[in-house]
Amino acid sequence: MSNFLGSHAINMDAKGRLAIPAKVREGLAHACGGRIVLTANADEERCLLMYPEPEWEVLRPKIEALPNMNKAARRLQRLLLGNAAPMELDSAGRILVPPTLRSYAHLEKKLMLIGQGKKLELWSEERWFAWLDESSCDEDMPPEMEALSL
Repeated sequence: MSNFLGSHAINMDAKGRLAIPAKVREGLAHACGGRIVLTANADEERCLLMYPEPEWEVLRPKIEALPNMNKAARRLQRLLLGNAAPMELDSAGRILVPPTLRSYAHLEKKLMLIGQGKKLELWSEERWFAWLDESSCDEDMPPEMEALSL
């Protein structure tokens, strides 16, 4: 089971390549031999989701099984499945982010790689810090969070 935690400031070159930090790279090597799937986040937050291949293979059938006659389910399928890009870390621990995904998430040179337990998120640095600075949340707290004590 993967355990990706923490945030990492990284850079992407002009060709769309980025080097995965050594600590994360070790976790990916252990979890999936460096094989990952990069896809669009379906939320309004324009970031990318990075799944170790085994985690993606658990999630993918669940997405495929959603009722595609439902508009919200169809949107989720199109975003996640339609943008899924299987890839493997090269010998230098880098990946090449496809132009469509770079455009979707507004990725330029400065990025943030955010651990989320079983997956990672890839954000533009500017959008990440803007998200952190948002002071309010318009959504109701789900019951699962009401019982959480930090």
